Amino acid sequence: MLRGVRARFILHADMDAFYASIEQRDHPELRGKPVIVGATSPRGVVAAASYEARKFGVRSAMPGFEARRLCPQGIFLPSNMARYVEVSDQVHRIFETFTPVIEPLALDEAFLDVSGSVQLFGGALELGRKLKARVREETELAVSVGIAPCKLVAKIACASSKPDGLRLVPAEEARAFLAPLPVRRLWGVGPVTAAELERAGFSTLGALGDLSPARALELFGQRGVELSKLARGEDDREVVSDRAAKSCGEENTFEHDVSDRETIASTITAHAEAVARRLRRSGLRGRTVTLKIKLARRRGERTPRVGELGEPIYPLLSRQKTLPAAIDDGARIREVALALWDAEALGEPVRLIGVSLSGLEAHGGEQLELFAPVRDPLGPVLDQIQERFGKGAIRRAVVEPDKVTPTLQRKRGD
Repeated sequence: MLRGVRARFILHADMDAFYASIEQRDHPELRGKPVIVGATSPRGVVAAASYEARKFGVRSAMPGFEARRLCPQGIFLPSNMARYVEVSDQVHRIFETFTPVIEPLALDEAFLDVSGSVQLFGGALELGRKLKARVREETELAVSVGIAPCKLVAKIACASSKPDGLRLVPAEEARAFLAPLPVRRLWGVGPVTAAELERAGFSTLGALGDLSPARALELFGQRGVELSKLARGEDDREVVSDRAAKSCGEENTFEHDVSDRETIASTITAHAEAVARRLRRSGLRGRTVTLKIKLARRRGERTPRVGELGEPIYPLLSRQKTLPAAIDDGARIREVALALWDAEALGEPVRLIGVSLSGLEAHGGEQLELFAPVRDPLGPVLDQIQERFGKGAIRRAVVEPDKVTPTLQRKRGD
């Protein structure tokens, strides 16, 4: 290393079976038992599974019916997102005592750039030990940690150390660490890309990393050049501690297929209000309203892995409209989204409805439309009442749709 050049240390922290571990901590009678969070309804999916449940093959995002088949003795619990967010905030406050440069990925994981603080804690490995000990001491929960010179290697090192592990991969060992791993371990490499790489004779990261830039470009285009660099551990992405949101949305899967407009309209209204409330809390507005619709008719099944059942695939439609001016008005979002629904004129039932707003910008300083529709003044008033007396204190007269699948990422302002 050149004199005066600071070594780069990226830490990836991932809480072990986070939701399930919180339930086991808060309810000692569940410890040592196969706890499965989510999938409590016919169409629900697994949000988290304890390691006792994972021994049976249960995993996150698995359909509930398959989780019950694999682990009929599992204890299925509804998600308590408010509790999980509370604990997540506690964990992130601990992270902040080690570095201010933190990039949250979800409630249960984050990247930390600890390059400037490793010496304060006696080196990278000792910093990792102290971070794990602090989390354990203050939350009674386990966190796995990977430390490396870049994001990719840190994340893979963390995954390889689970559960409750700590792995440091020095810069000079990064390429050898990655070499024997399958190409599927790279970000952005799904089944189709992996199959293409394997057909061309590149089944491991070592083989992919050995490609020259010219040969990678010839075989796979610019994307091949990028993947070959990553396979060698060349990843210069920074830890971004303040990423601006690109969109804000709400969606839900219905317990039963729905086709009547009244239920659809009520659901769209509830989603539009929730999106508007979150935008106002974040000081944002958006221009593009998107309506997401998942049809109830099946179009095939996902190819199952060994020991799994095939998962049905349903057609997904997305319709959007971009407005001349940015908005944070629930009534206006509802109006546009409902118009998109009516224009689609579907003659069949749906499983899922979602509403989102993108093209976000900071509130204030925008040019006003001369003939803009009058802004609904009720939204900000409802915000103030809910802020003071709680979210359920007051709301518009619509039925709040049940969320079969809990939100897995922190929502801005909620």
